[in-house]
Amino acid sequence: MSNWYSESSPLERRTFWASFGGWALDALDVQMFGLAIPALIAAFGISKADAGLLGSVTLFFGAFGGWLGGALGDRFGRVKALQITVATFALATFACAFAMTYTQLVILKAIQGLGFGAEWACGAVLMAEVIRAEHRGKALGSVQSAWAVGWGAAVLLSALVFTYAPADIAWRLLFALGLLPALLIVFIRRGLKEPPRATASEKTPFFATLSGIFHRDVLRSTLIGGLFGIGAHGGYAALTTFLPTYLREVRQLSVLGSSGYLAVIIVAFFCGCVASGIISDRIGRRANVAFFASACIVTVLVYIFAPLTNGEMLVLGFPLGFFSAGIPASMAALFSELYPAGVRGTGVGFCYNFGRIVSAAFPFLVGFLSDRIGLGPAIGIDAALAYSLVLVAVLMLPETRGKVFEQTAATRA
Repeated sequence: MSNWYSESSPLERRTFWASFGGWALDALDVQMFGLAIPALIAAFGISKADAGLLGSVTLFFGAFGGWLGGALGDRFGRVKALQITVATFALATFACAFAMTYTQLVILKAIQGLGFGAEWACGAVLMAEVIRAEHRGKALGSVQSAWAVGWGAAVLLSALVFTYAPADIAWRLLFALGLLPALLIVFIRRGLKEPPRATASEKTPFFATLSGIFHRDVLRSTLIGGLFGIGAHGGYAALTTFLPTYLREVRQLSVLGSSGYLAVIIVAFFCGCVASGIISDRIGRRANVAFFASACIVTVLVYIFAPLTNGEMLVLGFPLGFFSAGIPASMAALFSELYPAGVRGTGVGFCYNFGRIVSAAFPFLVGFLSDRIGLGPAIGIDAALAYSLVLVAVLMLPETRGKVFEQTAATRA
């Protein structure tokens, strides 16, 4: 990481930290939900399927948020759109702390989904356009590693509030802390410069920007990219939404005990994102994704179905987190290289987030199947099936490593 970072211009570095910070704080807000599921089940008297539906609603609306956010970036500029999306998911998470009914929580999680789906699309494309081509995979892989930072912060905050506050109050305190990302807006406003081509389609009707990714010139990329997104998000959602619950209820670990297991996975996720970016720039996007997807399938099945002791699960948590990181870490560079400037944000936002529409069913499916075959098998089967879709999709995509964007030099002031 240090080599590409030391070669970066001041603008490239500021853009990196804005994108990194936005994604980390996005993760902080989103991962709070998985950690609060046991408390939410008790507070609202709901089933695991109902809790899974909350996660599904967030993912479903995140899909539309990503598509709309990418189009907003193409139409009005990446920086302006990034500020709006960060404010949306931060305020929605904060409002979740005051939900009095299950229905209110569903609505607020939907709004949160719109914001966090849009934030990734805006930040990823902004970074992809500013960074030079030879470092795009490494830079965007490092941005994706910010998810582990936010995830880790959520675990630490969860362990803290659930240790020192009653469960019926702790989950509200946890969501209230979701307002913190709003502070990033100040940095975004002062430190970033709009890439010239981000406003190139300013006279294009907004609907035309949204529908531009279905033009025959890019339709194949859109369809295959959407399938890729289904597998990537489906596998991650199936694995992580109920993983804290699995560790506590099936493996009988305490909140602090399960936090240690999650910490191993989170550190590994960070390392996997950085490694995937490096490998992607060296061997190409397709080979990198195929390697990580295959490794994910094997590791998830062993983690869930093998008769492991708690100690062995702790050790295996590292490859589980490492390999599961490689796929999302490659998506921003790959998707951004599939589209021309006028619809790049829309295309990246759609491909990355369309998977959330279908993958939104995976948390609900895990919760539903867990009542019949057990929580562990439900997680393992769903995750392995989803990662298999990634393998199918990547074999149909072209190799795009090293693609130079329009007016790249103009953005590195």
